[in-house]
Amino acid sequence: MSSKTIHLSEPRHDSGVALEAVLRQRRSIREFSDTALTLGELSQLVWAAQGITHGDGFRTAPSAGALYPLEVYVVAGRVQDLACGVYKYRPREHQLTRIKQEDLRPALATAALEQSCVHDGAALLVFCAVPERTTRKYGQRGIRYVGMEAGHAAQNVFLQATALGIGAVVVGAFDDAQVQQIMGTAEGEHALYMMPVGRPSQRR
Repeated sequence: MSSKTIHLSEPRHDSGVALEAVLRQRRSIREFSDTALTLGELSQLVWAAQGITHGDGFRTAPSAGALYPLEVYVVAGRVQDLACGVYKYRPREHQLTRIKQEDLRPALATAALEQSCVHDGAALLVFCAVPERTTRKYGQRGIRYVGMEAGHAAQNVFLQATALGIGAVVVGAFDDAQVQQIMGTAEGEHALYMMPVGRPSQRR
């Protein structure tokens, strides 16, 4: 199918929530309600993950050598004004490009050892990496740096989600080959983390 570009709203750069309060409140949330996220909230989450913060292209998360090996995908299920599908985040343009038009949350939940949070989140952020961008400068030690960077980016999402009243959790247990096939990621691109996000369930 032909790609579709989604222009995201300009991210907010301030709020009335103190960083210290967000750090104290942050929790891993695995149970979600059926309430949809807004496209503006999703815009804020992907910006927190890998958004541009400087004219030279620097981003919200630190990167060894400013080489930026991470690629962030959104698997949308319940997001207002956004069709179900898989979207790739384009940091420089702050846009999403649709690459698949189907709800892949159930398939990814199966690949993630049937973890219900993957199916139940309103959306997933899938952090992938092209390690060669980093290892060509740092050799095998670059693999370590890529993992560190994914952790930095995921924590940014945790904190932004908490500030917005959104639940989030990181999932690292999944079948790599299955996720690669389901997502249809490019050659040399590897999934590192899946991060379900959504409104917290009142049952938790």
